[in-house]
Amino acid sequence: MDLNTRPDSMLRITTKELADKFIEEQVALIREQVKDKKVLLALSGGVDSSVVAALLIKAVGKQLVCVHVNHGLMRKGESEQVIEIFQNQLDANLVYVDATDRFLDLLAGVSDPEKKRKIIGGEFIKVFDEEASKLKGISFLAQGTIYPDILESIKQAEGKKAVKSHHNVGGLPEDLQFELVEPIKLLYKDEVRVVGEALGLPHAMVYRQPFPGPGLGVRCLGAITRDRLHALREADAILREEFGKNGLAEKVWQFFVIIPDIKSVGVKDDSRYEGWPAIIRAVNTKDAMTATVEEIPYAVLRHITARITSEVEGINRVLYDITPKPTGTIEWE
Repeated sequence: MDLNTRPDSMLRITTKELADKFIEEQVALIREQVKDKKVLLALSGGVDSSVVAALLIKAVGKQLVCVHVNHGLMRKGESEQVIEIFQNQLDANLVYVDATDRFLDLLAGVSDPEKKRKIIGGEFIKVFDEEASKLKGISFLAQGTIYPDILESIKQAEGKKAVKSHHNVGGLPEDLQFELVEPIKLLYKDEVRVVGEALGLPHAMVYRQPFPGPGLGVRCLGAITRDRLHALREADAILREEFGKNGLAEKVWQFFVIIPDIKSVGVKDDSRYEGWPAIIRAVNTKDAMTATVEEIPYAVLRHITARITSEVEGINRVLYDITPKPTGTIEWE
């Protein structure tokens, strides 16, 4: 049986009863695989890695070492929130690594999205390898890989191109020094949330905005520059704040800003002003394989536009992407 293929007989996890059964099975499998060794987990703070962390803590306790890498591509305040929740509130064994300059230096001048993903994924493994060398007995690397990651990264039929590579699937080096632990790799996103709630994770954490492994690196389109990355981070923070104020944060599955590497002519202070466009994406989905676009009230969009163009240096236009998946993907890269 292909261990990367979801069995046809596997029931959809839609209830706490099914989630409890899944948890029981995975805890047993993790214990059988890990035994008395230590596990290193890439903890982003998103639902996928958080659920994996909870499963591993339940299975092997202090044998888990959580590592949060700030690659400089996080959303505004993201790393600070991860430290507060996991270290201060959940008392996790957390190692914080600030590798911002290291990642951005490697990504300088790289515009191809697949190359960016592979650079980010490969460098993540290097960081973890370095952290593991400081510890004793690390034998396993845990990941929050889910089924859509696999479906979009492998060729589903001969002659059909993969949609895109995910850093935790297509970006891993062949000489990986760790054995992988991927307890939720056959689950869809909605199932991961059900499991997370059954594990007792906070509702806000379980329903936290999905965030790709490469972070803002795949939303700062083309070659990443620090000034455009900063503008993206600020514009995205405004979008999240306004969606929260207007009751859209719980209604919309995923919403974010994209900034392409293009400029257009605008006007600011009665003078010519060349700036980037900020593209808003807001979609709803159950399994991340298809997605519909949320209809945002025009007054809200107009207010968001006014805030972004007045508060964020370098942006002179705001656009709204109304393309469903398919034909578009949820992310642009």
